[in-house]
Amino acid sequence: MNSTFLAAQTGHSHLRRLMLLRDIAIVAQGLTLALVYHFLDMALDWLPMILTIGALAALNLATWARLRAARPVTNPELFAQLCADVLALSVLLYYAGGSTNPFISLFLLPLVIAAATLPGAYTWAMAFLTTASYTLLMKFYVPLPMGHEAMDHSMMDMGEMEGMEHTMPPDDAFNMHVLGMWLGFVISVVVIAYFVVKMAQAVRERDEKLARVREETLRNERIVALGLQAAGAAHEMGTPLSTLAVVIGELRHEAEALPELHDNLTLLDGQVRACKRILDKMLVNAQGAVVGTSAAQALEGFLSDTLDEWQLLRPSVQCQYQGEGEQPAPQIAFDPALRAALLNLLNNAADASPERVDIQAKWNPHQLMLEILDYGPGLTPEAAARAGSAFFTTKKEGHGLGLFLANATVERLGGKVRLFSREGGGTTTEVTLPLLGASI
Repeated sequence: MNSTFLAAQTGHSHLRRLMLLRDIAIVAQGLTLALVYHFLDMALDWLPMILTIGALAALNLATWARLRAARPVTNPELFAQLCADVLALSVLLYYAGGSTNPFISLFLLPLVIAAATLPGAYTWAMAFLTTASYTLLMKFYVPLPMGHEAMDHSMMDMGEMEGMEHTMPPDDAFNMHVLGMWLGFVISVVVIAYFVVKMAQAVRERDEKLARVREETLRNERIVALGLQAAGAAHEMGTPLSTLAVVIGELRHEAEALPELHDNLTLLDGQVRACKRILDKMLVNAQGAVVGTSAAQALEGFLSDTLDEWQLLRPSVQCQYQGEGEQPAPQIAFDPALRAALLNLLNNAADASPERVDIQAKWNPHQLMLEILDYGPGLTPEAAARAGSAFFTTKKEGHGLGLFLANATVERLGGKVRLFSREGGGTTTEVTLPLLGASI
């Protein structure tokens, strides 16, 4: 399961939850307006408020239709949805007392959602937007009917009953209360934007690590299963390959008078011998792995031997090799699986470009970078994203195991395999491996 697919699924989940929260908000806002109209008998500007709630309902209907589409929900799209909620809340509060309305604290909800679901840049943008909306609503709003008069009279009555001569004027006290509410909101915004973002980021990183661990465990289980099957197949193939070698030798003696047939049999004999040599090398490498010994070899020699072995397997492919790096080349104890991984990558390139494959190697004491350039049709973005996954292949015949095993081997050695299409056509397979202080 790749990261693109996980991100797409996560975006759909976040937008679906936001749609459900908006449904709740629409119902709550409608009930609040109904209660105010029937029980408080307040003369509000009802039309723009009802239209705003209707616009939110239309947005949710469009969101429901959008969630039925397969394309991923991006961070900018989710942020735009939250901005629409902030705009709708600002309009409702503008016609209902602005910053004097007790529901002004609802501006924190979009901020919390942004902090929990979006990267830090979007969270700080939402913090700025909500703070700016709150600040503007302190200056521009339609006062609630009887709002200031009722509070002023109640405070004046309280002052008269207590007989206080030096109390703060009622208007100043109310303004200080509103200013305190605004300051508390700003502090809450900063705290949420900083700490909640950090906590959400830690949770996302933990989930990504767990997903990587699960993927690596599943990949290792598949590799072990394939290794057991390969060991059994290698043991069983020894006898038929020996039989083929004997039969081919006899046919070559009988076909000496036919040059064309003789050349084909010679080629076939070379392929059979190469297969036997690979099986023998597998046995030797397996024994060496058990003993824990691996002889050091110069990097240039290792690459040259690997390319020579591959050319025996694919003699029809024109190969141009170019290597450059510091001399003398570093001496490394190479893992036997690395040779098989490079052969798999070279075979993949030859399958895509049977006529020509170019190899470029660059190294220094710290790192080896190997590029395998084929001249095939290239990769689609989807194929490039899924390349290296088990049982994924773009070939008509194949199971995708070669690239999967090569990718797993290189990653186990601390390196990385990357495939990308070139502008002029063809695909580049880039292999990066650490060398300094390593036994690869």
